[in-house]
This record gives sequence, structure tokens and C-alpha cells, in this order.
Amino acid sequence: MLKEFQQMQENADLIHDEQTVEAALDNMAADINIELADSNPLVLCVINGGIVVAGKLLTRLTMPLTIDAINASRYRNQTFGGGIEWILKPRSILEDRIVLIVDDILDEGITLATIHEYCIEQGARAVYSAVLIDKKIGRDKPIKADFVGLETENRYLFGYGMDCKGYGRNVAGIYACKENS
Repeated sequence: MLKEFQQMQENADLIHDEQTVEAALDNMAADINIELADSNPLVLCVINGGIVVAGKLLTRLTMPLTIDAINASRYRNQTFGGGIEWILKPRSILEDRIVLIVDDILDEGITLATIHEYCIEQGARAVYSAVLIDKKIGRDKPIKADFVGLETENRYLFGYGMDCKGYGRNVAGIYACKENS
């Protein structure tokens, strides 16, 4: 898989450079700081994709908060989604909490909608979501993110938490794989 990813990376198109992504994170954080200023939110990092976004975003947030993780995966290192697999549920009590779900991308919206519903079922008072990328897929999604960094066209992306066949999450910048890669 490594050689396959390296070939894809060599041919990929840069969609958003590092400076653009960092500016988007600044803007997201500013909006979150206003909206959730006095709410003592529980930030749920969606593993694995949300690790980079959450890490970069958390240092920009100014309110008191707690952090936990959640992992409901559809991709499992593939380039296509399947059914939801629960890998990790938060240890924190969600009842009566304001929850902020942080993820890398809102693609079809199935994973985020599932996590959102889980938080509601656990008694969260309110659930917000923040995604670095909202991919325009040409059809309605089951959920919209409350805080969005950037929008992209409907291509397979990697960088800033997003992977291609398990690699590339640590790449600075957002890249799109060539259609025939």
C-alpha cells in the first residue's frame, strides 16, 4: 500500500495549501469561540481523521473544555465507504453536556450523522459539529456541519487528517488524488 500511496501522492493535485488550511482553522476557532463561549463543551475527536484537525483546533479554542474520542468508521483504509463499525465510544458522560464533534471531512455525512445521533441518544443537551472540509457531492446529506473550514469538489482527498489507503494524514495541505490513480 505504501508504494501505491507514494505513486498517488506524486500525481495528486494541491487543492488547499498549508497557509489556506491554517487560516480556515483560525476562522473556525473564532466562530466556535463565539458560539460556545460559556458552554464548557465536551470536544469529541473523531478518530482517526479528526486527530490532526482537533489537535490544531484545540489550541485555538479559549473556553474551558474537556476532550474525549469516538471512532465510528466507514472507510477502514479503503477509498470507499461501507457500513458503520463502532470501534471506540467515549468514556465521558454525555448526558446534559454540550458536545462538539470534530472531524476531518464531511463527505456523504453518514458517519457524522451516526455520531450526532449517538450523542443525542446519550442525553447530550446540544450537539455541534466542526469539520475541516465539506465535500460538495451534488446531493443532500443527512447532516450539515455547524462549523466548516473549507469546501472542496467531490474528489478523493488526503492531508490534514484525511488519508489515502491509510497514508497521508500527516501531509500539510489538502491534496486530491487523480481520477485514474
